[in-house]
Amino acid sequence: MPLLTPDLGLFVWNLIGFLILFFILKKTAWKPILKSLSDREQGIADSLATAERVKAEMVQLKGENEALLAKAREERAQLLKEARDTRDKIVGEAKEQAKIEAGKIITDAQAAIEQQKMAALTEVKNQVGNLVVEVAEKILRRELADKSQQESYIRQLTNESKLN
Repeated sequence: MPLLTPDLGLFVWNLIGFLILFFILKKTAWKPILKSLSDREQGIADSLATAERVKAEMVQLKGENEALLAKAREERAQLLKEARDTRDKIVGEAKEQAKIEAGKIITDAQAAIEQQKMAALTEVKNQVGNLVVEVAEKILRRELADKSQQESYIRQLTNESKLN
């Protein structure tokens, strides 16, 4: 039990050792320890201030990003609208051009049909005329087969000519 109840001499020597150690530490280590604690406290305060500043900057950047996104969406919508308008304009022009071309083709086709029709009618008239001439020639040859009939027919024509 002597360890649980120390003597007064041991107590005094321990107290003197502690005080010597305390004064030595106070002279040599106390200032650096307090300085490092102060530096650490200042570093923590600076870190907190930097974190607050960064947080404020992040809020500002977030607002700017939202504004940029809204502007980009608006520009995209404008570009899409312009593209749709351009597409509609091009499609309309193409339809109009196609109508004009179709009308021109139809007009040309009608003119060609009319021209071919007139050519066919002319050819039919020529063939009918040729047939009439051939038939008349065959009839006249048959009727005027002998020379006396030809001479009488010639006289008859000259008489009719004189009368007219």
